[in-house]
Amino acid sequence: MRITVDTDRCVGAGQCVLTAPAVFDQDDDGLVIVLTTEPDASETDAVWQAGDLCPARTIMVHED
Repeated sequence: MRITVDTDRCVGAGQCVLTAPAVFDQDDDGLVIVLTTEPDASETDAVWQAGDLCPARTIMVHED
């Protein structure tokens, strides 16, 4: 699994941080920050859910 984000699309809803706090954070403007682009297997479900919950479709999850 690999994660990419398009910060230009981010609206700062924070669903990603609430869903997968070990993988996502927000900067001072509320925009998504990816803490790790290749998370542990234990984070897989949370990362997929964060991508699904993102209202701006900012988060892209790629299977490797």
